[in-house]
Formats: sequence, C-alpha cells, structure tokens
Amino acid sequence: MNKQFFTAQDHTFTICAYGQSEYIEECIKSVISQSLQTNVIMCTSTPSEYLELLAKKYDIPYYINEEKKFNSDIASDWNFAISCAKTRLVTIAHQDDLYKADFTKEVIGHFNGTDRPLIAYTDYAELRNGREVANIRNLKIKRIMLFPLRPRFMWSSRFMRRRMLSLGSAICCPSVTYVPENLPKQLFIPGYKGGIDWQAWERFSKLKGEFVFVNNILMVHRIHDDSETTALINGNTRTQEDFEMFCKFWPRWIARIIEHFYKKGEDSNEL
Repeated sequence: MNKQFFTAQDHTFTICAYGQSEYIEECIKSVISQSLQTNVIMCTSTPSEYLELLAKKYDIPYYINEEKKFNSDIASDWNFAISCAKTRLVTIAHQDDLYKADFTKEVIGHFNGTDRPLIAYTDYAELRNGREVANIRNLKIKRIMLFPLRPRFMWSSRFMRRRMLSLGSAICCPSVTYVPENLPKQLFIPGYKGGIDWQAWERFSKLKGEFVFVNNILMVHRIHDDSETTALINGNTRTQEDFEMFCKFWPRWIARIIEHFYKKGEDSNEL
C-alpha cells in the first residue's frame, strides 16, 4: 500500500458557527494564524449579519446551510460543514475553542506516512474562567485511556481503539481532523446530542485504517456555562446517551456500572 503524503493545501478548517458567540473571533484568529497556513471556511445554519461581517473581515468563504436554516441539529450542521470543504483533510473548528499555532503542522506531519488514515486527534487543554488548565483529573484520566494508542504501530489496531472507546470518549471532538474519502458518506447520524462524536468514533473504529494520535496539546477547549456540553451534562440527555454507547461494547449491567463512574468524571465539566 502506498504511503500517504499531505500538504497544507490538503487541509481545511471549517468553522461551524452558530448564533452569536462572543468567542468566535478568537477562534478565527487562532486558525488563520497557524505556523503552517491551510484553508479556512465558515459554515452556519443560523446566518446573521454578525457572522457575515466576521467572514468578510477575515476574508473567509461563508456557507449557509439553507436546508437546515430553520430546523438545525448538530449532526446536520457538522455533515454540512464537512461537505463544504473540498480538501482531503477537514477539521471542524468549534467556534468557542482555540487552536495552537502548530496544530496543522503537527497533524499533517503525523498523517504523512500512514497507509489509510481515518481521523487524527490531539491532546488538549481546557480554558476555564480565562485560564488554560491541562492537568485536571478528567484530562489525566483521558490521557491514561489514550496511552495505548501512542505508538504508531497501534494506530491501525481495531481491537485497541475499541477497547479504549469502551471505557468512554477520550477523543476531544474539536481536536479531530477527518479524512472523508476513507469514512462513511454520512459521518454523523442525527439523533444523538452530547454523544454524537462518540457515536461516530464507535462506527469509525470498525473500519480498516488508522486512528492517528498526535500526543501534544494542540488545542484548547473552552468550558463555559453556555456551552452545549455543559448544558447536556446538567440535564439527563447525556446520561442516557452515554449508557446507550456503553451498551455497544458491554452487557447492559456492566454498562450501567461503567456509566455511573463515567458520569462522576464528566462532572468536572461544570464550572
């Protein structure tokens, strides 16, 4: 099998914009200021003058999901965002998050030399009340879960990545770069809310190919009261979805026990 080689022109940041986030401009600045500059676009199902002006200010192509403008869901928004990118590699940049200057350089560098890459994902930090933190309990646990996938020769192990996913979703969604040509046509399936990314990783984990792990902190995930993750954790939606995901790997009684302890860990998302 031929080894893959990618360049900056093969990658797109597609900023998935929703509403009127006070943090989106910081996100834009982080993706256009990469040490290895790639393509950047903005996609939305909630068009507004605010988003249009930001796109014009930074000379970013702006796409409106007309089909879902009045009936949007996360899966449809993300699928649309992927479809708007015309490159082989796509990162869905979440509007509240920040990307370190070497994100694209490191991700593309790790993709190079692979045989059939499916996704790449990086380590990450969190931004809480304006302060970047990397060593809180939740992040330490996720690094332990991801530890077996550090070696390059483990990236293609379907057994190992499914074992990792069977204990929870340690992969940070906004850190993920997709290779659509090697993935299902519909990357995200409507229905889930908080677990939509974990559901996708579970499906992808069955495929032949590589889960490329970049073991460096290359993006910062913002935790704030208005975030979708925080809202779901504070309700019951995430708990039920997590249980359903654990049932894909375990008998229901074991899944219930794991879900109980997993929820304790997710509580650290609360400010």
